[in-house]
Amino acid sequence: MEVEMLGTTTTKTTAGESCVVCEQIKGMGIHLYTTFICEECERDMIGTDTNDPRYKYYLKQLRKITNPEICS
Repeated sequence: MEVEMLGTTTTKTTAGESCVVCEQIKGMGIHLYTTFICEECERDMIGTDTNDPRYKYYLKQLRKITNPEICS
């Protein structure tokens, strides 16, 4: 019996996800609950001093993250 391999072409176009902090579409980052934070914002937040004006901006953006309720 002759078996022919069918060519399967799967094209996956991933544009990325919207970062909750900078609100731009980025490809790499972390998920916190159901929210995405891009690598650049994560790096900036970690390195930002609490006296920096950007710190308040990051806090404001992070307040958008909600803890999903567990349904049982």
